[in-house]
This record gives sequence, structure tokens and C-alpha cells, in this order.
Amino acid sequence: MLVPLVLVISFLAFCLVRVAPGGPFDKERAPASPDIERNLKAKYHLDEPLWQQYLRFVGIGFEKRDGEWRAFEGGLVRGDFGPSLKYRNHSVNDIIAQGLPVSLSLGMLSFCFALGIGIPLGVWTAVRRGRWQDHVGSFVSILAVCIPAFVLGPVLIVLLGIRWPVFPVGLWGGPWHVILPAVTLGTYFAGKVSRLAREGMSQALQSDFITTARAKGVSERSIILRHALREGLLPVVTYSGPLLADLLVGSFVVENLFQIPGIGVFLVNSSINRDYTMVVGLVILYSVMLLALNLVVDVVYGLLDKRVKYG
Repeated sequence: MLVPLVLVISFLAFCLVRVAPGGPFDKERAPASPDIERNLKAKYHLDEPLWQQYLRFVGIGFEKRDGEWRAFEGGLVRGDFGPSLKYRNHSVNDIIAQGLPVSLSLGMLSFCFALGIGIPLGVWTAVRRGRWQDHVGSFVSILAVCIPAFVLGPVLIVLLGIRWPVFPVGLWGGPWHVILPAVTLGTYFAGKVSRLAREGMSQALQSDFITTARAKGVSERSIILRHALREGLLPVVTYSGPLLADLLVGSFVVENLFQIPGIGVFLVNSSINRDYTMVVGLVILYSVMLLALNLVVDVVYGLLDKRVKYG
């Protein structure tokens, strides 16, 4: 099912980005003459019918070159997204290879931060349900969800980067450079994870098997760690697929704030500049990652929840 879904997503993205107002050559430094614009469209095959452009993008079909019918060069089926219409000397694959490792590093660190803060906070508030610890933890998690990255980021930059220069800002390359961006990007998701963990653990601790375990004299620590935790974290496992996909692709807000050369910046710029191939390539990349991560989540969910059986 993965290949048909990717083809459907690529077709929708390919068509939608082309029906948007404007074109890839509308924002040149100097207005292009009709002849130059016609030549540019011919160079990138934008003068062809839409269906033919899509077949060329996918890499399925033939064209007449040098008097002979030959298959389209490159294409999605060969892992080639084509040339960028904005960054003329680079292909989409080159830009992805340049920006994806940066976004992966930022996303993985933000993911670890979100789970490392959210899960303990959610479990702690669930165990202390109804007490002052629950109210404090719930307030912190709600506050984390309510503060957007474009507000938290500048606050951290001013306080910890300028007022008290603990962490460097506006750079990328060392371990200290990633801390503030990872905290900025992961705080919202830490709040979400905390809420999910709290609800899941609260339901698990009220289950019949927990009541039975307590009646048998099992220690509270063993009940939480060995019995309730597995079932209580199932909502977090379900959410971790889309969460990791969001974080791995990166946030254009955080990348712009901290001048991080990730693919989030390229996605925004290519959307503004109508860089068709770049937008479609990044949408396909994001979709494949999301589908693959959801598959991994389903497998992990089945391992944690013995009630789930795969045929």
C-alpha cells in the first residue's frame, strides 16, 4: 500500500502546487522578457501539458530525442526529484541531502527532549492524581502546549543567549548550538506527551488488573513500573509516529529563528517562490517518513498491547 499512497500523494501535490497563483519565474531580480520566460519554461518542460509533466516527474513514458524514442531520464521511480527551479545549480536531491541531516539531528534531539520530559511528568501527575502535584504538573503541561515556538524561541534567545550568554545562538555545528533550538521545538510536544501519558496512566491505574494486583499485595512501585506503565503509555506510542515525523522534518519557525540550515527553511522558501519540484519533493519525503513511522508505531503497539494480533 505504500507505493500507491505515495503516487496518490505525489499526484495531488504535483497538481495543487501548479494551480496556485503565480509561477516560478515571477520573482526574478529583473522582469524576464517573454522570450526568456518561454525558454525557461521549455528548459524545465513547464510548457508541456500537465499530464505529460507528471509522467516526466514520475519517470514513466517516452520522448523523442535525437530522432529516437527514449525513456524519460530520472524521475521519481529512480529516486530523482529533478532540478530545483529556484536554486538553479542544484537538484532537489542535493538540497535534501544538505538539509535533511540537520533537520534529523534537531528533530531527534527534540523528540528525546519531549519524551524525556513529557513521560515522567505525565506518569508523576497520574500517580498523584487529585493532589497538588497533579495540579502543578497539569499546569506546566498546559503552559507548554499554549506557548508557541515563535514566542518561546525569542525569549530563550534573549535570556540565555544575550542577557546571560549561556548558549550560543545563530550558529550550527557544535553540541551547545542545538540545545536552545531543541528545547524550543520540543517544549510543545513535551506538553502533549505529558497530557497523553497522564490520561493513559490514569486509566491504567483504575483498571481491574491493577485492583487485583493491589489486592494480592504487589508493591505500588512494581504496579506502576511493571504493569500500569505498559498500558498507560499506549497513547504516547500512537502519537509518537506523527510526532517524530513532525520533528524530523523540522520546524521552519525554529530553523528561521536560530538560522539553522534545515529543510524546513527550504520548504517555506520553495512554497513562496513556487519552486514546484522542491515543494513536491519535500511533500513526498515528509509523506514517506510519516507512513513509515506509522508502520513502526503499529508494530511497537502490537508488541506492547498483547490484545492486538496481526494476521
